[in-house]
Amino acid sequence: MLSNLTSTEDLMYLLLSIPSILIALTIHEVSHGYIAYKLGDPTAKMYGRLTLNPLKHLDPIGALCMLLAGFGWAKPVPINTRYFKNPRRDMALSALAGPMSNFILAFIGVILRAVLIRYLLPIFPATEFGYNLSFVSQIFILGFIFTNLGLGVFNLIPCPPLDGSRIFYTFLPPKYYFGVMKYERYISLGIMLLLILNVLDTPLNWITFHILSGMEWLVGLIPFL
Repeated sequence: MLSNLTSTEDLMYLLLSIPSILIALTIHEVSHGYIAYKLGDPTAKMYGRLTLNPLKHLDPIGALCMLLAGFGWAKPVPINTRYFKNPRRDMALSALAGPMSNFILAFIGVILRAVLIRYLLPIFPATEFGYNLSFVSQIFILGFIFTNLGLGVFNLIPCPPLDGSRIFYTFLPPKYYFGVMKYERYISLGIMLLLILNVLDTPLNWITFHILSGMEWLVGLIPFL
């Protein structure tokens, strides 16, 4: 993700990514809990997880992976499927809410970047302060976009314990579902190993940049941008 930036920009990108990571992880988990709550499950609310306080949702290792690799996770929101009227469907909907919230945030970021380039950069004063302000603004918004895209794409991998697995399980017959769940811990360790070895970087980055291209195309259709 940072391969095209200079060392100074790398450091700036990392520092400015911290608030983006906190926002992305918090909204991601709150979205899970909120949709589950609307579908009848009060568990997340009972445990105080329907809050915008990032400390309630932060997983240190997942946040560090987000900072260094661009892909990561937060502390899972507790969900009790016994409260759902249609457990398989409602679990999938609550799981999908997290990644979708990140894609929405990323799209907002793309719009903000277009506004910045179209309207704000031309009026920044031609001074060192003006240059620094425009530079920091662009780096922050780019970090916000890629952080949310990275979190959304990574969590849609259909392997436990990621959100994509709970969506995928909706289409599995029960006997296959329980068969896969027996190996959930090993699959999780495998995903972690692939992440550490950077094996997932190429396919995930490919998907991320294509989603970004689609968002930029949509924003380009807005007349005043």
